Amino acid sequence: MDIISKVRNFVESECKKPTSHYGYEIFEFHLSEVANYAEKLADKLNANKEVVLISAWLHDIGAIIYGRKEHHITGAKIAEEKLTEFGYPKEKIELVKKCILNHRGSVDNHRESIEEQIISEADALANIENVSGILKAAFIYEHLNQRQAKISAREKIKRKWNQLKLKESKDLVREKFNAAMIVLS
Repeated sequence: MDIISKVRNFVESECKKPTSHYGYEIFEFHLSEVANYAEKLADKLNANKEVVLISAWLHDIGAIIYGRKEHHITGAKIAEEKLTEFGYPKEKIELVKKCILNHRGSVDNHRESIEEQIISEADALANIENVSGILKAAFIYEHLNQRQAKISAREKIKRKWNQLKLKESKDLVREKFNAAMIVLS
């Protein structure tokens, strides 16, 4: 089994556990989409696709296992442990850790590699297209009414759009972004 499949299976098994902070939905509706966008961007931008895909699957593992707070830090630690266990090369582990540590758009990161930028952007792209998930969070976790949820979702999607730095990223979701802005207006 290749390293990407091993990582994907590990993350999926963590999502299925009753202790997962986000249940299985994060695997199906977020991580799979992040991996999809990350792969497309890696192809377009000549990035290390293996590192990008491993990072995409692992970028939220800290949140899944320990919760959202500092999940980029806990996630990098989990990634290092798991990838070492899988016998992955140390220099590639370091790049994966940087991708995880710098994926959060809400944190002012100084991304040094195209792989780091791709993971950050793929995370934002997956959020832009997941209107139902954003609304679900607004209703269930934030306890907002319909008007508040609509406004909150619109603002979050706008923030994610504004976090995109790569033209290639905006090209991938421009139509979905515009549609979301219409639906949430």
